Amino acid sequence: MAIDDEAALLLPRLRRRDEAAFDLLVRTHQAAVYRLLLRMLADPAEAEDVAQDVFVTVFMAIDGFRGESKLSTWIHRIAVNQARNRLKYHGRRKRGSERQVDDGTVEASAAPETGSRLPRPDQALEGLQAEANIQAALGGLDEEQRALIVLRDLEHMSYEDIQEVTGLPSGTVKSRLHRARMALHENYRKLSEGKA
Repeated sequence: MAIDDEAALLLPRLRRRDEAAFDLLVRTHQAAVYRLLLRMLADPAEAEDVAQDVFVTVFMAIDGFRGESKLSTWIHRIAVNQARNRLKYHGRRKRGSERQVDDGTVEASAAPETGSRLPRPDQALEGLQAEANIQAALGGLDEEQRALIVLRDLEHMSYEDIQEVTGLPSGTVKSRLHRARMALHENYRKLSEGKA
């Protein structure tokens, strides 16, 4: 696989430890990395902290980037691995599944402006409860399932890029993603019915 355009332009400068090139790399990828980490960790402060670690790792390991995948895919792989390590460190069940993303921290992409009137208070409350249940259901998945859901359904990555990020074969990505979606649906159903 050929090196993508971004890598072709930045790699020589990054390998020379060009600070301006690194700043450009961070500015280009920081929003996507933070969003990915926020969805995996469900904690804005943790996501911010791990995002910094991701870019430090990228800076330190840039000489090891072989160009077999897109630079953005390589960065996402580092982010997913860092998130998994953080989840293991904190004990996923003790801390991760109980935290919920503050609705002010997630991008406004969840509800684009339509110019319509504000929802009624009962509708707003139902929406907040549904969002809380989705976050809790996502938090109830194991690290691999959560990563697959986030990468495919929230970050809209291609199956090929997910293969590069996770190191899983294509068929395995698809089958495990299917199982992850089923588990997410079941977790959400239990939460919605008050059984969890």
